[in-house]
Amino acid sequence: GQVETGRIGGQIAVEQMLRSGTISPADVPQVVQSMGERAGSRANLDIIQVRNTASDAASAVEIDPMAFLAPGMAMLFLMYTVSLGGRSILNERREGTLARMLSTPTRGSQVLTGKTFGIYFVGVAQMMILIVASSLLFRLDWGDPLAVFALVLSIVAGAAGWGLLLAAVAKTPSQVSSVGMAMALLFGLIGGSFFGGTLTGPLSTLGKLTPNAWGQDGFAMLARGDSLVDLLPVIAALWVMGLVLVA
Repeated sequence: GQVETGRIGGQIAVEQMLRSGTISPADVPQVVQSMGERAGSRANLDIIQVRNTASDAASAVEIDPMAFLAPGMAMLFLMYTVSLGGRSILNERREGTLARMLSTPTRGSQVLTGKTFGIYFVGVAQMMILIVASSLLFRLDWGDPLAVFALVLSIVAGAAGWGLLLAAVAKTPSQVSSVGMAMALLFGLIGGSFFGGTLTGPLSTLGKLTPNAWGQDGFAMLARGDSLVDLLPVIAALWVMGLVLVA
């Protein structure tokens, strides 16, 4: 920029001197040379040095794209699984199984707790099977095993809460199926399950209502090498979500 400014300024100055008759056309080369020397003596330009550096391949952290895509797909199918779990409660009510269970000394809270744990453990088994299978088949490193297990327990807790809420507000099992599929797709969209990462802007804030977004953040942290302690805020948020929805 400074060089271009000096060039244009010198050109205009020479043209003005020629028009005013201060110099003759024969004097132009000498004047231009003199102006260039004075400009060079006044300039205080920092020299830009280009340095080529080679990164240490041994210390570089390589992140497998599957480490982001696989968790997203796992949580997408998890939401569908927990909605089917909520549907089973309505099926038992329609078929009379629930009424027969409540006619026994078993309390309603105990029946609901049993159904909740059933949905919960199916979700945990589903995610753990996917994690183990992807580790064996695709050599996918999910991170610290203890942190992965704690995160899975937390994600399923948040997802199971949404499944039970769906069972509480739906009227028929068919409603649970249709709304549950829509919920799974919507949560996968705003929670980042389809993209292997959370969204930005207002959708990012909206995505925090879904277990998908929190789970995606947690698995991204594990892919970067974070520990269980680093995951505590994510784990706490998922458990709060699940407990509030179950209540």
